[in-house]
Amino acid sequence: MQTPEFRNINPKEKIPVLTDEQFVLTESAAIVTYLFDSYGQKQFIPDPYTEDRALYNQWISFIQMELDAHTLYVIRKHRDLESLYGAAPAAVEAAIEGFNKQIRVADHFLQSNEYLVGDSFSGADLLMTTILTWAEAYGFELSSNLADYSGRQTSREAYKSAAKLNFSITPND
Repeated sequence: MQTPEFRNINPKEKIPVLTDEQFVLTESAAIVTYLFDSYGQKQFIPDPYTEDRALYNQWISFIQMELDAHTLYVIRKHRDLESLYGAAPAAVEAAIEGFNKQIRVADHFLQSNEYLVGDSFSGADLLMTTILTWAEAYGFELSSNLADYSGRQTSREAYKSAAKLNFSITPND
């Protein structure tokens, strides 16, 4: 990500980045929304100007900021990538506590809802599943409710197919 070739694609030197012919897009929520809007076979993103679209935007903002950027990514930067960003044990501990606090919001909501928006799978569910699988990989103990939710999402054939492709990509592919 710090090579001149990658910086030409994404000067932020971060992943994810999507290239679709000449179009380049970064940031998970933008990529998920674009892909579902452009190539989805079903309606995975609520229609604009609806309450469900507002709830979708609320959930993806919450996922990106509270669960990704302020918690899991802080852990990644200051534990996994400490050679680049420096060790910061206090920041890691605060991030762990922050994640545990914020994930309870999703857990509470999903106790009475199968999906984050409406009555069907959406891009918000994909992003939440990514966060939950990341949290599990980092050793967070998820509630049985969140583990069940994550299991339902990761058992979808579309998820398995996409994960197989995503995790098969190696540098320079």
